[in-house]
Amino acid sequence: MDWQSLFKMQRQLDFYIEKQHGLEDEPLFEKKVMALLVEVGELANETRCFKFWSLKPPSDRSVIAEEYVDGIHFILSLGLEIGVENVNLEGQNSTENLTTLFHDVFEAIHHFKLTKQVDTYEQLFSTYLTLGNKLGFLANDIQEAYLKKNKINFERQEQGY
Repeated sequence: MDWQSLFKMQRQLDFYIEKQHGLEDEPLFEKKVMALLVEVGELANETRCFKFWSLKPPSDRSVIAEEYVDGIHFILSLGLEIGVENVNLEGQNSTENLTTLFHDVFEAIHHFKLTKQVDTYEQLFSTYLTLGNKLGFLANDIQEAYLKKNKINFERQEQGY
């Protein structure tokens, strides 16, 4: 996976959003962490992995992929906040169930928020990629979905989102 290219694209999107909204000098780390937590929650909601009371199936794969890459956007953006512009990471195969993996991601986000260190950032990213593996997303799937959603995000900003 060419993470460096995605970091570069994310930097361009972040710059565009910050300029559009007059946020160039605004500290955004805490807000980006909150946004990531919300996006992970939205992803969990679309998978329905925790909804033991419901017989409704998960959302379509395309919906889950879009929610997943929303998280990738914020993870890349948080990396840029601490000076990371490339990683060499992959998710692991896991025998854990999806609910447990979501808990792992939430814990990794919280730990990273407290430390703001590269090692806890890489742990967060790796944990999120492991979740992606469990959801069936390969590197190409993630990159393709990211490129598509990045374009949508720029279009939304141009339309006053």
